[in-house]
Amino acid sequence: MRAGTRAVHSALCYTSAMPPPPKRRSYAKPLADLIGATLDPLLAKQGFGAADMVLNWDEIAGERLAAVSEPLKLQWPTRAPLRSPDVPTEPATLILRVVGAFALEVQHLAPVLCERVNAHLGWRAVHRIAIRQGPLERTRQKRRPVPRIDPAAARKVAAETSTIEDEALRNALNRLGGHVFSQKPEDS
Repeated sequence: MRAGTRAVHSALCYTSAMPPPPKRRSYAKPLADLIGATLDPLLAKQGFGAADMVLNWDEIAGERLAAVSEPLKLQWPTRAPLRSPDVPTEPATLILRVVGAFALEVQHLAPVLCERVNAHLGWRAVHRIAIRQGPLERTRQKRRPVPRIDPAAARKVAAETSTIEDEALRNALNRLGGHVFSQKPEDS
């Protein structure tokens, strides 16, 4: 055998002796992972970089303001055609739809709301807020009532977690365990 064919022969023998790569198992993916790619282009048309601001509006604005407002779009200023790439981008205007009489309250809280949005985004993206009065388009979901914890389950969990020294951790585990052990199995 020549030297070149010997190397090819040994490479073929080596690869045939290796086990095949493991097969990838397909798992169910969360709907949020699949729908993000669909929603992001639609939200980009409205000036939003991602669905994050729209989906987390309750957390950004606070429960009270989120109940009467919703973000419509981020309006970015137009760029000059010969603008230097080193010039920082100017912040956008957040356009909010606000329910009728609450527009004045949102107008007074606009600087605080700008700070909250910028803190959520991680950079100074919003400079001012423009208000459009009108009814909200989204439907508000009613919160489910918090299930009551069974006292027997609470005592059982408290006995199990009594050796944990960190009080905050112990209390969190007591609440979690109380809810888990209070749930009644559903009849099939």
